[in-house]
Amino acid sequence: MVFLISPLVEISAYPIDGYLLTGIRRLLRLERITKGEIKDTPPIKGAMKSIHDIKLHLYQTNRGDSLFLATIGDTLMTANLPAVDPEFQKSLNALFPNLHESYSISLMDITPGRPIRYASRQEDRGFQPGSVGKLAVISGLFCELENIFPDSFALRQDLMRKRMVKGGAWAVYDEHTVPFYDPETGNFFKRQVQEKDVFSLYEWADHMLSVSNNGAASVVWREAILMRVFGKKYLELTEAEANEYFKTTPKSQLSEIANSVVNEPLRALGITENEWRLGLLFTRGASNVVPGKGGSIGTPRGLMKWMVALESGRLIDPASSLEIKRLMYMTDRRIRYAANASLKDAAVYFKSGSLYKCDRSTMPNCGKYMGNVTNYMNSVAIIEHGDSTVYMVALMTNVLRKNSNIDHNALAGKVDKLVTNYSPK
Repeated sequence: MVFLISPLVEISAYPIDGYLLTGIRRLLRLERITKGEIKDTPPIKGAMKSIHDIKLHLYQTNRGDSLFLATIGDTLMTANLPAVDPEFQKSLNALFPNLHESYSISLMDITPGRPIRYASRQEDRGFQPGSVGKLAVISGLFCELENIFPDSFALRQDLMRKRMVKGGAWAVYDEHTVPFYDPETGNFFKRQVQEKDVFSLYEWADHMLSVSNNGAASVVWREAILMRVFGKKYLELTEAEANEYFKTTPKSQLSEIANSVVNEPLRALGITENEWRLGLLFTRGASNVVPGKGGSIGTPRGLMKWMVALESGRLIDPASSLEIKRLMYMTDRRIRYAANASLKDAAVYFKSGSLYKCDRSTMPNCGKYMGNVTNYMNSVAIIEHGDSTVYMVALMTNVLRKNSNIDHNALAGKVDKLVTNYSPK
């Protein structure tokens, strides 16, 4: 039996005018394209938001407060999804008669000026989250940054921008290419990450979310572990010292720390282990150093709770929530769910992932995203239209022996029409 496992290829994120703030070099190239200084295809309208245009729609509002429950005094708040809206649920149910039974979705309309509406289908069904799990990694990173600089988000950004990190064995192997751009020479190319590659923390985070690079995800997770262990000493930590730590620390202890770094921020939001957990690093090079623990699972309900926390400014803190949302903003090629024509002019904040396994002994032509053992395809999306319509969706499926790309794309258009055609009774 032969098993093939592959994550989902993705697109580029973060607002184009964010170069000076982040130092993410590919953003400078995109900005130069929009100004006509470089000849290349410019981004679509929905990808042209400024860094200053991106907002948290449930932050400092009674609507956002209604979606959380206080658990310890007034400090710890946990996500509390609203009751299903009957008419909204009826409309959502009508989209699924001809789709596979595994289709599971959580949908929330948070358009300003409207009542919050919620509907779902099999929201508690568990799936292997694939690259959607990288949202847990970025949450863990920003949690550790907050631990180091609790009183200054500017210092956290400064560390992200200036801290240059070598990928090493953790960064390999992954087929997804990342962009390399030299602002001085204009040289630009894409290739797979190599052990020798050095990027800033901001750029590794961008590679993780924008093109879903697994090596970048493992590197970001590694740096979050080191922040947890060394605290402010991380600021002066050398590559040799970091390598020595991982070499001399018992693997069981490394697993415990790695697991807590990415999962504790989820638990603080009231997302349970059965709703969403991450248990294994994303590359073989990384998992050889830090063994997995507990496995990974995701549900539409758990992912929706995460988005509610993000939009409410409760994912770590308001500044972190906003910055994570910026890192999810799509500024390049859109694929699958996000590629539907109805979303072309909309701002889309997106993370998708897939994981497939093939048994070629029973299906010799089993190929990418057509697994006959498992064939997960998942998406998390926040959609903002120019007319102020805003909604969030978490979609998870496991349709065997079929690439569900077209079906996911078509469903995105139907969901968008369902939300945008709202007329209060």
